[in-house]
Amino acid sequence: MVRTLFFLNIAGFWCQLFYNDLLLTWFALWPPGPQNAPHFALWQLVTYSFLHGSTLHLAVNMLALWMFGRDVERVLGARRFLRYYLLCVVSAAILQLIVAWSSETPYPTVGASGGVFGLLLAYGMFFPHRRLLLLFPPIPMPAWLFVTLYALLELVLGVTGTQAGVAHFAHLGGMLGGYLALQLGRRRPR
Repeated sequence: MVRTLFFLNIAGFWCQLFYNDLLLTWFALWPPGPQNAPHFALWQLVTYSFLHGSTLHLAVNMLALWMFGRDVERVLGARRFLRYYLLCVVSAAILQLIVAWSSETPYPTVGASGGVFGLLLAYGMFFPHRRLLLLFPPIPMPAWLFVTLYALLELVLGVTGTQAGVAHFAHLGGMLGGYLALQLGRRRPR
């Protein structure tokens, strides 16, 4: 599944090179807004995650998908992994819509970050003591600490409005949806 999602994201970005405006109008996540602006459609809760704002945006998301997704898929299996990932994408979209609804100017949300942040959370929960080495600063830390600090950073950046154009609440929505899914999954027999 990780490989499939990887290639679908690359294919989505490749299509954007030729049909960017059309794809953004129909498949990016648009909040409900004025009549003359592009508008929300139900399929956008998933399709926005296969579009990206830049090559760097795509590269960072695909690197994280590859780094964390492979181990999470090994734990969950392919089908449960796909359900989990898509649930994180949808929960990210819902929280982003709630936040964007209060904005005066409708703007689209794109990117696999909501799903990727859900995978990051699952990685931290499944492998809490694995060491991750940050590039800056180069400090090794356990996965649970990295995930916790990253979530707190996203919350601070989202509340303060820092880094305009980054959907911090979508990232948090992916983590929240992932956490709820993992907690509910523990209660059900396999």
